[in-house]
Amino acid sequence: MTLTASAAPASTAASDFGNATGLVCRECGASYSLGAAYACVECFGPLEVAYDLSGITRASIEAGPANLWRYSAFLPVAPYAGNEPNLNPGLTKLVRADNLAAELGMTAPLWVKDDSGNPTHSFKDRVVAVAQSAARRLGLSTLACASTGNLANAVAAAAARAGMGSVVVIPSNLEAGKTITTATYDGTLLAVKGNYDDVNRLCSELIGDAVTADWGFVNVNLRPYYAEGSKTLGYEVAEQLGWRTPDQVVVPVASGSLLTKVDKAWRELTKLGLIDDSPYRVFGAQADGCSPVAQAFADGLDVVRPVKPNTIAKSLAIGNPADGPYALDAVRRTGGAIASVSDPAIVDAIRLLARTEGIFAETAGGVTLATFQKLLATGQADPGAETVLMNTGDGLKTIDAVADVVGPTAIIDPSVDQVHEAIGAR
Repeated sequence: MTLTASAAPASTAASDFGNATGLVCRECGASYSLGAAYACVECFGPLEVAYDLSGITRASIEAGPANLWRYSAFLPVAPYAGNEPNLNPGLTKLVRADNLAAELGMTAPLWVKDDSGNPTHSFKDRVVAVAQSAARRLGLSTLACASTGNLANAVAAAAARAGMGSVVVIPSNLEAGKTITTATYDGTLLAVKGNYDDVNRLCSELIGDAVTADWGFVNVNLRPYYAEGSKTLGYEVAEQLGWRTPDQVVVPVASGSLLTKVDKAWRELTKLGLIDDSPYRVFGAQADGCSPVAQAFADGLDVVRPVKPNTIAKSLAIGNPADGPYALDAVRRTGGAIASVSDPAIVDAIRLLARTEGIFAETAGGVTLATFQKLLATGQADPGAETVLMNTGDGLKTIDAVADVVGPTAIIDPSVDQVHEAIGAR
């Protein structure tokens, strides 16, 4: 049965969405036309993009541009989407982390997928690029979002590049770096007195409002398209490893969407025969101060109980994660685990990654590494298994997290003797 969501604008031509064939409910399987809809009218379950994927080869992918548009055939975008004004994110570095591996006692290769190399220095540029393409197809002229910071940067920048309006809604207590960066793009920035869940609820209430009729809320009414952008991290890792999956991957968990989409990417590649059907384990990483998915995993639950966030890892501070149950499914299916770590452990991990590999991660990256350390210590992760750690953003965005624990080695006069003294004191 094909349904049309009553709250959605009229859909556009299917060909404008490439190989995407429609939207499907992840809970009851009801089918919908492609449009600005995100919830099933039958059971209120989340909608996901369905595809007819065929004729995709390694050669056709490798012949594509050096950004996420090389994977257009796997995304709900027109073949020409990459030619329209956008930030062209993706194809970030996969860094072999031998120094860090030695520090952790690993005997297998360790990699960091460093998505701080995107235009606004986080993986959110990927999801916004796909959502922006959908917004164009659906006749929406303003990009909007609820954000914990990185998405705010990405939406404001992408809208500016494309000559679109932007409305970004954030909690008022975000890191200054993220707030100031977003404001500099000169769109509308609304700071709400509350946490992310308050912000997200407000944006959901705005859907259908007359004032917002031409707004595309990238992570609300455009969420099915937006979420698909995260798959490109999985495609890239597989391609950069020589068309294979690692044995283990560790992914930070906020809404849980990134984790589920990396897993989806590898399942799609396997189904098409582009990579071997090799086992891999997916691990999720959260902060103790916002760990509803990790707690559900520890308790053996299939549902996630909302929490009130209290952590320095504000980009992960989503107390009611929309994709939490699906993250649990992916982790359990692959034999992985989800764990959480303290704020001091996050800071220590940020410094460890910087010291060993020259990568300055934001707090979410610190959560990822600290959680991996914990999983190794508890025996849940294997030091003899090739592993990829996802660093989703740049440490310059969350500099306050380390400001109190790092600084100059010494403050000296312009004196050679004092240089010698300072070096000797280290």
